Amino acid sequence: MNDAHLGHTSALLRHFADLRDDTHGGAVTRSDKGLLFAAAADLLDPVARQALGEIDTHLLLGTGRTTATGVRAANGGVSAVWELSWPEQRAARVDPIVIRAFYGAGFHHPHLRGGTVGDWPLNVFTPEQAAAELPTLRAIVTADLHNLVFQRGYRIVPATVAGLSE
Repeated sequence: MNDAHLGHTSALLRHFADLRDDTHGGAVTRSDKGLLFAAAADLLDPVARQALGEIDTHLLLGTGRTTATGVRAANGGVSAVWELSWPEQRAARVDPIVIRAFYGAGFHHPHLRGGTVGDWPLNVFTPEQAAAELPTLRAIVTADLHNLVFQRGYRIVPATVAGLSE
């Protein structure tokens, strides 16, 4: 695809092409896919730490602590988890902010999730505030399309059926 192709749609096309081709990044065996997952977790580490660090800096005023598990066995699969905890969260006895990369035992390929992701707040009152929601909206539509593919298969995505993978 051309340079104008958006990153989040490129990622979805790669994901759906893997479903179509019964591979993951060219890997066919679970062990090879596991190696790709471990490499992906390493690549995600600075990005996850940055995202959590931004929340810590701007919303938790530097009181947070980010921890990371690295890749580890989890429920017959593997996962890597980054957590951001802070004093008020611990005092309230609620879970920390979580980014989880996982390759489940019965999964074709790895996924990402948050600890409670499902609802995003919407407090938009100006055009500038609306424009600032673009990354959130991208995440919502990307997740929604992924879930629809999970429900019905990659064939609902014309670009994947057409053989596009990026």
